[in-house]
Amino acid sequence: MTDTTDSPIRCFWASADDALYRHYHDREWGRPVTADARLFEKICLEGFQSGLAWITVLRKRERFREVFHGFDIDKVAAMTEEDVERLLTDTGIIRHRGKIVSTINNARRALELRKEFGSLAHYFWRFEPPAEELPPPGTVMAQTEASKRMSKDLRKRGFSFVGPTTAYAFMQAMGMVNDHAPDCFCYGEVEAERQAFKRPGR
Repeated sequence: MTDTTDSPIRCFWASADDALYRHYHDREWGRPVTADARLFEKICLEGFQSGLAWITVLRKRERFREVFHGFDIDKVAAMTEEDVERLLTDTGIIRHRGKIVSTINNARRALELRKEFGSLAHYFWRFEPPAEELPPPGTVMAQTEASKRMSKDLRKRGFSFVGPTTAYAFMQAMGMVNDHAPDCFCYGEVEAERQAFKRPGR
């Protein structure tokens, strides 16, 4: 489903009256990512989004980047309870203790992944679904078998706020799947990027 009130045609959720949302949709969402800091940022922010609208997180993203050291995994992993208490008073972010603590915990777990797999990219791209699992273009999904596999493995490794719905939102955001609507102007661009993209470890 697309929003036809704007030109060019976009996915329906890319609000025509919000430039920040449009830019995220047009230039970022669904385009393949391999940089560890960006992958870590995306999975953390999807966790913060749980139960909220994505635009709420997007409007606070720059402040999130400031307080979490640009999502540098080593620096976030070194944060302490004092940092948690300080962040709980910061109105520029989502002040949810569980999600703040989870971000620090997940950074420590990410260090373990990096040690085992060499990079987060090598770990995460292992979960790219095979072609036979992909639904027809334009199908709206909240979770998939691949996101269930990713979520299960992450939780087994000690990650939190990474349920299968959050995992699928992360997969969409990082370009592991192309869930732009087929008539969205980004669909073809993203598909071309995905076709040209060299998967880590392959």
